[in-house]
Amino acid sequence: MLRAVVTGIMLENIQIVLVNTSHPGNIGGVARAMKNMCLENLRLVDPVLYPHAQATARASGADDVLQKVQVFSTLADALKDCSLVLGASARLRRLAWPELDPRQCASESLQRAGAGETVAIVFGRENSGLTNEELELCHYLVHIPSNPEYSSLNLAAAVQVIAYELQMASREPPQVMDNEAAAASSEQMELFYEHLFHVISEIGFLSQDHPRKMMRRLRRLFNRAQLDVVELNIMRGILSTVQKNRKP
Repeated sequence: MLRAVVTGIMLENIQIVLVNTSHPGNIGGVARAMKNMCLENLRLVDPVLYPHAQATARASGADDVLQKVQVFSTLADALKDCSLVLGASARLRRLAWPELDPRQCASESLQRAGAGETVAIVFGRENSGLTNEELELCHYLVHIPSNPEYSSLNLAAAVQVIAYELQMASREPPQVMDNEAAAASSEQMELFYEHLFHVISEIGFLSQDHPRKMMRRLRRLFNRAQLDVVELNIMRGILSTVQKNRKP
């Protein structure tokens, strides 16, 4: 019973995100693939046509998944509460990108989801996938091994592969989670960067000639560190103390 509860919590914390899907039938096909593997949370980013009768028809009874769908205008908005983001790609990229296969993706996703974090697995457009700019919002690239001469999977099939690996990984004995704090979300980090910008401007540290360059470097620094919520609160506390001590 406890194992079933833990498994349910892990899968509940995983979001499947579809970007700019062009055919509503593919959305329904994805909903069906998700329900087959006990996934319920589907987010759509700027779908070309949704809601639509073809989505409902292709869902083949997975109407409850469609009823819970959340729609966003941008990928950044869809990922605000997510601390781990994995972007699926049908092709290997020349960019130096951390890469996982579907099995590794499932293991990493469930470990983080089991710790209470919100995990997003992002799938791009049917004809072109994710742009490099969209991949910049992802921590890992997930590549599904396939026939090198015919590597293109349709959207529902790609989601089915990942969903299957998640389902199989969830059947393993749950790992004992430690008490470490969850990673900071994208939205929390943006609020921190805003606070940091104001403080270093107030104390005269930020170069007025190249403020964006300095902030870009600081973003890279803290993104590499992958702050958790406790660490982030410590940093915000330090910044608040600096501001307080500067007041007359």
